[in-house]
Amino acid sequence: MEAKVQQFVEMVRASNNIVFFGGAGVSTESGIPDFRSVDGLYNQHYQFPPEVILSHTFYEDNTEEFYRFYREKMLILTAKPNMAHLKLAELERAGKLKAVITQNIDGLHQAAGSKNVLELHGSIHRNYCTRCHKFFDAEYLLHTTGVPKCDACGAEIKPDVVLYEESLDMDTLEAAVNYIRNADLLIVGGTSLVVYPAAGLINYYQGRKLVLVNKSTTSMDNRADLVISDAIGKVFGAITL
Repeated sequence: MEAKVQQFVEMVRASNNIVFFGGAGVSTESGIPDFRSVDGLYNQHYQFPPEVILSHTFYEDNTEEFYRFYREKMLILTAKPNMAHLKLAELERAGKLKAVITQNIDGLHQAAGSKNVLELHGSIHRNYCTRCHKFFDAEYLLHTTGVPKCDACGAEIKPDVVLYEESLDMDTLEAAVNYIRNADLLIVGGTSLVVYPAAGLINYYQGRKLVLVNKSTTSMDNRADLVISDAIGKVFGAITL
C-alpha cells in the first residue's frame, strides 16, 4: 500500500492539470455519514426510507416530514474539513488542481479553502424562498420548525439541493465534463460510482492517469491506472509538493 501511495504522490507532483471528483467518502472522515455504508443513512430506520424522503415527490407531498429528516440528518453544520479537503485546497493554491467536482452538499471543500468547486447536487448552505427567491443560509433553516417560511413573503423555503427525481444543473454538468476531459490527472475519491448521471462523468476522461481512492471496490477499478483501497484523508495526507 505504501508503494501505491508513493506512486500517487509522484503522479500528483508530475501533473499540472489535476481534477478531483469526489463523493460521500470524502466527508465521512469529517463525521458526516454516507448513504450506503453499514452505518450510513440507508441502513438506519425511519418511517420512510431515506431515498424516498429525499425525493421530489416526497418533498411535495410530505414537506414537513421532509424537513424533520433534513434538519436531523442533512444539516450537519459542526463538521470540519479533513486532510483530503485541506490538501485539495493546497493543490489548487499551488496551481496544480483546476477543479473539485463533488457529489457532496456539505460545503466542506469551500470551508477548506477551495475556490473552484462544482457542486453537482447543490448545497445545504443555499436555500431560497420559492416565491420571492430571498436567500437563507443553513443556520437559518436549522433553527426553524415545521415547514420553513420566508420572513419576507411567507412562502416556503426550499434547499438548493438536487433531490431524487430532479435534474442536475446543466451548466454545472457541462463544466464538469470539460474539466474532466482536459485533465492530465483525474483523481476519483470517496465514491462508489453508482449514482448516475454523476458517476458517468468518469467516462469523459481521455488521459492515462486515472486514480481511484476508495475503501471499497468500484465498477471502474479495472479502468484505473492506480487503485488505492484506503482512507482518503490518509492517502492525501502523504502529498508533499
